[in-house]
Amino acid sequence: MPFNSDSVNTLNTLSDTLAHSDGSESSWILHHIVDANELELPFLGIVPIPQFPLIYGIDFTPTKHILFMWIAALIVVLIFMSVAKSYKKSLVPKGIPNFFEVLIIFVRDEIVKPTIGEGYQKFLPYLLSLFFFVLFGNLLGLIPYSATFTSNIGVTAALAIMSFIMIQFGGMRKNGVIGYLKGLVPHGVPGWMLVIMIPVELLGLFTKPFALAIRLFANMVAGHTVILALIGLIFFMGTIFVAPVSVSFAVFIYLLEILVALIQAYIFTMLTALFIGMAVHQEH
Repeated sequence: MPFNSDSVNTLNTLSDTLAHSDGSESSWILHHIVDANELELPFLGIVPIPQFPLIYGIDFTPTKHILFMWIAALIVVLIFMSVAKSYKKSLVPKGIPNFFEVLIIFVRDEIVKPTIGEGYQKFLPYLLSLFFFVLFGNLLGLIPYSATFTSNIGVTAALAIMSFIMIQFGGMRKNGVIGYLKGLVPHGVPGWMLVIMIPVELLGLFTKPFALAIRLFANMVAGHTVILALIGLIFFMGTIFVAPVSVSFAVFIYLLEILVALIQAYIFTMLTALFIGMAVHQEH
């Protein structure tokens, strides 16, 4: 029966986690959501990640979420290398390359082109990379014994910061530094209002990436928490009679998480493209 990776791990290790918890009924849920320096592997149980030597006093040892970030990045690279090679053999790819061509065209024609408009081609490579990286990151968490690194606020914040840099770069490249900063304030605003409008507009620059980071983080954490809580009802209530209801709802939420993984990748990319379009075409 398909479960979220955190749910499978919960069924295998819940008793030990509860035994060593701090007494809080939610502590075991956090244990399976937050980042860690260990992996949960089939047949091996909990395996610590080997420590890297300190470099100038800084610990570069990867965490569980970082390892799965590397895996997602590697999957994206390998898949699109395969897609690129397929075009050398035939202009009409088949199978997996054809499937990803559909997604690429969708991102280009339904997200990037309508929201950015003229000059969208310059930003298309970044937005395609962003879409598929977030998508594979979301979907990886649905595989048993894996982890959803997009439920880490540090990861979503880093993605939002990169989008913030791309937004400012696009706006300044098109309008110039002074022209871009001038365009942040609406035309025709009375001089006495500038004292209020300038801080508000500057604050708005930073609230956009903040909203991107929090939206993705909150949605991914919420789905995992609900599934874990539903499975946990079996153990908290101490009876198997609640199992059919808990498992049924957990499976439903799991299937919903697949849709959420797609939607969140779409929303993150669409909002980034929208903010870039607003920065580039300030006259609209």
